Amino acid sequence: MRKNPMNIVKLIALLLSCILLYIIHLANPTFFPTLWQVLKSGDLMGTADYIRSFGSWAMFFSFWLVLFVNALGFPPAIIFSTANTLIFGIVPGIVLSVIAETVGVTVSFLLMRFLFRSSAERLIAKHPRLGKIDSYSGENGFTVMLIARMVPYLPSALLNAIGALSAISLRDYVIASFIGKFPSTAIEAIIGHDTVLKNPDPTRLVLVCIAAVILVVGAWYYEKAQKKKASRLH
Repeated sequence: MRKNPMNIVKLIALLLSCILLYIIHLANPTFFPTLWQVLKSGDLMGTADYIRSFGSWAMFFSFWLVLFVNALGFPPAIIFSTANTLIFGIVPGIVLSVIAETVGVTVSFLLMRFLFRSSAERLIAKHPRLGKIDSYSGENGFTVMLIARMVPYLPSALLNAIGALSAISLRDYVIASFIGKFPSTAIEAIIGHDTVLKNPDPTRLVLVCIAAVILVVGAWYYEKAQKKKASRLH
């Protein structure tokens, strides 16, 4: 029985991922244990202090840390987005977190699509109802993903998996994730920031909610324009 070359490639991809984790451990043996203790304690100020301890490399380290966490899908990114606002300020902290989170979920999307999409397609081919859902995800995936990303505290790993197994294009996934993460990350980070510093400011949350509504309306027009463009080409 001949081996499927794609299965070998997938095995190599998983092996390389494990090697990367091992390299991180070799480069800094205290990284994973320290990170685990910080997360286990749930101490947001402790997390901020840990990131701040990297000095001039703190922003660079935080970027890769948030990217890694979002690619892995665990733990919740709110811990680090809140820490970023405490270290770098609200606006810079949110922007840093959103960019890093978007890159992270894109890495997760690409890995899971590469590893599991072919299996999902075989399952979809056997069930007409799943085929309709898959077709819908391809046609309307941008709007669905955008709105889902805007929901605060919704597990990122779940959305990564749904996106990877669906027919949404990479472009739509990345754009929807990037735009959608701004309001959700901002809400989570601002609430965490204000809770830690005991300095609530409802005005910021109201502005974020208004921005979210504007983004949804803009996404609706974008999706409508894309469908019109596609219909002209056909």
